[in-house]
Amino acid sequence: MPIIVNVHEAKTHLSRLIDQAHAGQEIILAKAGKPYARLMPLAREPARRQPGRLAGKVGDEFFDPLPPGELDAWEGR
Repeated sequence: MPIIVNVHEAKTHLSRLIDQAHAGQEIILAKAGKPYARLMPLAREPARRQPGRLAGKVGDEFFDPLPPGELDAWEGR
């Protein structure tokens, strides 16, 4: 359930509200009692790809051609 906070109160307690939003609490900022904006954490950066990370973990059979039935399924036939 979101917390609804008036803008004036949000100015007074901004640091606490930021911590709550970062922890996953939905914070709605209101002006004159009407929802106006949402305070939420930034999306986390996706993990960066690292070439060679799986070196030695994928067997040679991974590179074998697919059987015809499975290949058809992948290609939507």
